[in-house]
Amino acid sequence: MTTHGSQHTGGGEPEQNLDYRIAHLQDRLASGELGELGVRVESRGQTVLLTGTVPSAPCRDEILRTVREELAGVPVHSDLVVTETSSPDHAEELA
Repeated sequence: MTTHGSQHTGGGEPEQNLDYRIAHLQDRLASGELGELGVRVESRGQTVLLTGTVPSAPCRDEILRTVREELAGVPVHSDLVVTETSSPDHAEELA
């Protein structure tokens, strides 16, 4: 007896697996200290795109470390913008 309808061909599994991993990553980012940041994680085929704005380079590095842990082996393109503002090194003179 052959049941063609129940055979798994592997056609959709990589995408489903990647979607699951992205959802887990999003949960992890949302539950941590970085949860309030507007970082978006999107799948583009078998590649993942990160977009958003973060307040500092260490914050961006922490996000990228977490992404590498959760999505090991998946190509990731990061378009995270750092808005780090440093305090002025001299007083502003107002006229």
